[in-house]
Parts: sequence; C-alpha cells; structure tokens
Amino acid sequence: MPLRQALIEKLNALPVDRLDEVEDFVDFLCSHDQDRFLIRAAGLASALAFAKVWNNPEDDVYDAV
Repeated sequence: MPLRQALIEKLNALPVDRLDEVEDFVDFLCSHDQDRFLIRAAGLASALAFAKVWNNPEDDVYDAV
C-alpha cells in the first residue's frame, strides 16, 4: 500500500494538463496486459483444435528433435 500512496501523492503534485498523459499510459498498460491474455487464450484454444494434426504417428520423428 505504501507504493500506491506514493503514486497518489505524485499524481496530486502533477499539473492537471499532465494527467491526460498519465491516464493514457495507464490505459496502455491495461490494454497490453489484456492483449497478452488474449494471445495466450488463443494459443491454448489453437492447441486443442490442432491436437489431432500435431499428435500423429507420422510426425513422431519430430518429437525427438
């Protein structure tokens, strides 16, 4: 919690016109985290969908590589 309070104090010290920049950056961070989550979820969904294609006797030789 001390970090949160320190950030709040720094925000309070900023000029009002700079708060838009801070908000944009926070939005970017949130969006970036959401993008990473969606990419991971899509990868997991793809792995299940392609399991039959990837897991077959003909391609077992590539498992040893």
